[in-house]
Amino acid sequence: MCLTRYILSPPFLSLYPSLLSLPSFPFLCLPSPCISLFLSLPSFPISFPPALNMASILQKLMTPLVSGNPEPPRNKVTVVGVGQVGMACAVSILLRELADELALVDVMEDKLKGEIMDLQHGSLFLKTSKIVAGKDYSVTANSRIVVVTAGVRQQEGESRLNLVQRNVNIFKHIVPQIIKHSPNCIIIVVSNPVDVLTYVTWKLSGLPKHRVIGSGTNLDSARFRYLMADKLGIHTTSFNGWILGEHGDTSVPVWSGANVAGINLQTLNPDIGTDADQENWKETHKQVVDSAYEVITLKGYTNWAIGLSVADLTESLIRNMNRIHPVSTMVKGMYGVKDEVYLSLPCVLNAGGVASVINMTLTDNEIGQLKQSADTLWGIQKDLTDV
Repeated sequence: MCLTRYILSPPFLSLYPSLLSLPSFPFLCLPSPCISLFLSLPSFPISFPPALNMASILQKLMTPLVSGNPEPPRNKVTVVGVGQVGMACAVSILLRELADELALVDVMEDKLKGEIMDLQHGSLFLKTSKIVAGKDYSVTANSRIVVVTAGVRQQEGESRLNLVQRNVNIFKHIVPQIIKHSPNCIIIVVSNPVDVLTYVTWKLSGLPKHRVIGSGTNLDSARFRYLMADKLGIHTTSFNGWILGEHGDTSVPVWSGANVAGINLQTLNPDIGTDADQENWKETHKQVVDSAYEVITLKGYTNWAIGLSVADLTESLIRNMNRIHPVSTMVKGMYGVKDEVYLSLPCVLNAGGVASVINMTLTDNEIGQLKQSADTLWGIQKDLTDV
């Protein structure tokens, strides 16, 4: 009876007038005199349940000084695909403190939910204030950099062309969604075969070529520098060398430019990198080409080195550093390449994407290998459909 008196009291009904419109309101079945009698009774104080006071905690805690929607993030990075490579990219970007917001997207909702929860639980140890995830690409809105790692793996006995075509079909869904929500972004393509899929992304996106970049031979060059430096007994950063062309079997080692402290190794050994080289430095490039296969044989996949490589590229873009990286870019018209292909050349990266391409002085043999690399890629691209 006491609760009835309170519920029917004018103060309560003034707060919740909609109760009277509910079909299940418990006193609508009472005769009118009874309702009048109850309404005439004085109300008495009653404590609200704790849940009704929860909203006031935030109001009591702080006083807002700015109204309206918050400012959009300035350095938001999205990673598409939360497999081993995607998560290595995400963690590397987080640890280098490159993003004020990180978004993850994948079609595998349970895996995505698990990964985002795991990262969010460690947010105390990170400087990125917001980490979000979703199957819907709306979570990627206003991204400055979008890293694409999604794709299918090559099946046993599957041709390279068929693998590429299957990935093209996936990219036909991914790329338009990226552009819809982040039309001003720069896209870094990591999915393999990276050079062909970077070309596909450029065609599907409608973006200018300098804003579609492939991770290319940035990792190949890192492997080359590590292996060469290790043989010379020096730190990786102290050896300067480049791998250009395709990220794969037809990559081109630039032996003519390999140097330590400005000393060109070719002046010390004119045969370096050739079959006539008695020291067999050529084996180092073979190790670069085979290293991914070796790692996959040992642990099932590669992820950490490519994750660190992508974070390095992201840093140059986010921080407008004008650093030079061997990344996959449109090379038509360079070094005699006549077709629209993406392959790796030394590029200056800044906040706008690829600002310029370095015109390296290559030997005739190196230029010939670069053209062969371009021909290999074009041989695949020309047969693609729906691009």
